[in-house]
Amino acid sequence: MSLKIYNTLSKKKEFFKPLSSKKVRLFVCGPTVYNFSHIGHARTYIVFDSFVKYLRQNNYQVFYLQNITNVDDKILNQAKKEKISWEKLALKFEKEYLKDMENLKVDSVTKYARATDYIKEIISQIERLMAKGYAYETRDGIYYDISKFKNYGKLSKRTVLQAEDAVSRIDESKGKRNKGDFCLWKKSKKGEPKWKSPWFLGRPGWHIEDTAIAEKHFGPQYDIHGGARDLIFPHHEAEIAQMEAVSGKKPMVKYWLHTGFLTVNGDKMAKSKSNFIFIKDSLKKHSYRSLRFFILKSHYRLPVDYREEAIFQAENGIKRIDEFLEKIKNLSLIKDKKKSLKITKDFEKEFKTALNDDFNTPRAISVIFKLIKKGNSLIDKNKLTGAEAKEILNFFKKVDEVFNFFFEEKQEIPQEILALAKQREEARRKLQWEKSDKIREKINKLGYNIEDTKDGFHLRRV
Repeated sequence: MSLKIYNTLSKKKEFFKPLSSKKVRLFVCGPTVYNFSHIGHARTYIVFDSFVKYLRQNNYQVFYLQNITNVDDKILNQAKKEKISWEKLALKFEKEYLKDMENLKVDSVTKYARATDYIKEIISQIERLMAKGYAYETRDGIYYDISKFKNYGKLSKRTVLQAEDAVSRIDESKGKRNKGDFCLWKKSKKGEPKWKSPWFLGRPGWHIEDTAIAEKHFGPQYDIHGGARDLIFPHHEAEIAQMEAVSGKKPMVKYWLHTGFLTVNGDKMAKSKSNFIFIKDSLKKHSYRSLRFFILKSHYRLPVDYREEAIFQAENGIKRIDEFLEKIKNLSLIKDKKKSLKITKDFEKEFKTALNDDFNTPRAISVIFKLIKKGNSLIDKNKLTGAEAKEILNFFKKVDEVFNFFFEEKQEIPQEILALAKQREEARRKLQWEKSDKIREKINKLGYNIEDTKDGFHLRRV
C-alpha cells in the first residue's frame, strides 16, 4: 500500500510508514462537552472515521484514541448558567456527542478517554516537567515556560514572539514569566472542581490532558495525531512542547493531519452571528448519508462551506446512487452464461490511487460516478451481464466499508405508515387520485417519502 499523506509538520506529502509495521496508533482531539456538537465537529470526525476504515481495509491494526474534555472553563461557565453541577452538564453533552456520532455512523473509535479519568497521569507529567525545569509555580497555577523549549512553534511555524502575540485569554496570569506560557494545573476557586496535587487543590489545564492520555495508551511516540486546523496553535503546539520535553524523544508524532475550516453560508461559525448548526438539527432535515457524502466530496484539507443547497445537491447524488444500485441488484440476480469482463478492474485501481494520494476522497467519488455513468449506459444498451452486475455490486460494498453512505440502512417501517401506504395503493388501484394524494401528504407529514415503482411502493424515512 503506497499511501501518501500530507504532514502538517513537514508541510509536504510523505509515504505512510507506521512506527511498528502494520500497527497504527492514532489520536484525534475530541470535544469539550459543554454544548451540542456542531457540523464543524461532524466534518473532522467523519473524515477520520473514513480514514481509519480505509487503513483497516488495508490490513492495518488501528488503535483510534479520542479524548473527551469533561472539565474546562467553558463547562464550568455553562454549568453556572444552567444552574446544574459541572459533572451533570459534562455527562449530558458527552452522551449527546456519542449519540451524534452514532447517528452519523462514526463507529471506528477504539477508545474514548475522559480527561478526569487521567488525573494521576496528568500530575505525573507536570511533576516531570517541573523537575526538568520546563514548568514553574505561580499564585494561581503551574505554567509551562515556552522559552525553555527551543523548538516551540515548529508545527505552526510561529516564532516565540508570534506565539506570545496570539496567547489565549484563558491562560492570562500576572505571575507568568512569558506572555505565551500556558497553564498546566489551575488552582481551583471556590465552588470549582478540585483534585489533590503536590502543589495545591486544582484542576488540569486544557493541553496537558491530551499528552497524559496519549502517553498512557501509546507511550511517548506514536504514528498520527489528527484534529481540526484551528487546533494547530496553540493546542497541538503545546502538546509537542509538553511530550517532547517530558520524554526527551522527538518527534512526539510522526504524522500530523488536520482538516480544513468549515464555514456556514460563507461565514465563520460564531456565537455572535448565531450561525452554529448543531449536528442533531442538521440530521432532522437531512440523512446521515447526505451529510457524509457532502463532507467526503471535498478534500479534507480544503475549506468547505455548509449551505442548504449544497446538502440538497448531495441528496441528489445519493438518489442517483440509489437508482443505479437498485438496477444493479436486480441484474445481479440474473444467472446468464456470459462471463464478467472484469468491468470494475480499472475503476478499482483508479479509486485506490485517489485514496492513496493524501486520502483524496473527491477524486475517489468522481471515479464512482464514472462507473455509474458507464454502468447505466451498458444497462440501457442491454449489454451488462448478471456476473458483471454482481462484480459492480461487490465493488460498491467494498467502497462503502470506507465511506458508509452508498447503501441505505434497512429501516423498520412503522405499522401506521405501512397501513397508510396500503390504503393509498388501494385508492390508486380504484383511480381515486385525490384520496391517494391526501394519503401521500399524511405520510410525508409523518416523516416518510413514498415512491411508486413497477414492483409497488417504496417507503423511505425523510
